[in-house]
Amino acid sequence: MQAHVPSPMQRLADDRLEAAGVEVWLKRDDLIHPDVPGNKWRKLKNNLTEATARGDPTLLTFGGAYSNHIRAVAAAGEFYGLSTVGIIRGEEHLPLNASLAFAARQGMRLSYLSREAYRRKTEADVLDGLRREFGSFYLLPEGGSNELAVRGCAEIPAEIEVDFDVICCACGTGGTLAGIAAGLRPGQRAVGFSALKGGGFLEREVAGLQVRAFGSRRGDWRIDTGYHFGGYARKTAELDAFMTDFCDRHGVALDWVYVAKMMYGIYSLARAGVLEPGSRVVAVITGPPGPGRQRPARS
Repeated sequence: MQAHVPSPMQRLADDRLEAAGVEVWLKRDDLIHPDVPGNKWRKLKNNLTEATARGDPTLLTFGGAYSNHIRAVAAAGEFYGLSTVGIIRGEEHLPLNASLAFAARQGMRLSYLSREAYRRKTEADVLDGLRREFGSFYLLPEGGSNELAVRGCAEIPAEIEVDFDVICCACGTGGTLAGIAAGLRPGQRAVGFSALKGGGFLEREVAGLQVRAFGSRRGDWRIDTGYHFGGYARKTAELDAFMTDFCDRHGVALDWVYVAKMMYGIYSLARAGVLEPGSRVVAVITGPPGPGRQRPARS
């Protein structure tokens, strides 16, 4: 799998940022690979190496019906010659949406768990049942965040030649932030923007991932929970307008589930002076607005 790393950097020329005295660069991880972009590639690469080294023939993972993680695992498994199983939250709906149809075309076997069972997906009885059904497998957590994934994301800061003060990313499971923060140099800090309503629990998740990956909490980081726009997979007319304007100005279409919320937050914090004048900020574009993201606004 040919991954385009280091991913390119793009400086934003924007009068609103200039008025706030804040310089913003995009880290275009969305351009790493068309089918396994951004943090999906960074989270999967070490896990794929480990699965291959163990001789595990099957990858099994979890996700919602619109999960870009499911899509990426299917594509990576096809390339590496590994069987893949996607355990999808909820009931099957036919015809399959674009993301699940893509996964199926890559050879992924799709199976479904009720929402009640899905909430217990990490419990021993559920996993034992999956092993009885599918045989031995290499388990990838929902969203792909584990110790190996965190180590992959920790490589991001070292790729950046711009001398930055703050680096930002969107947060769903916390793995990307956990890795980025571990790779910071002294004087740099990281901000994760929760895409989830009630995302305060991510503080514990990120710290826990760092402890498991590195033995201790690493780096200067925090999580901002004020820009979820109603919660996971929800958005508003205000966010839609911001995305349209951003694309018109900069030629970059933003993933609305995660990335657009982060970018809105960066502009808001710059305007409020929370990102101080003179700051140089890097925003990690963790993924493109793939087929699984094309749902109407929900206010």
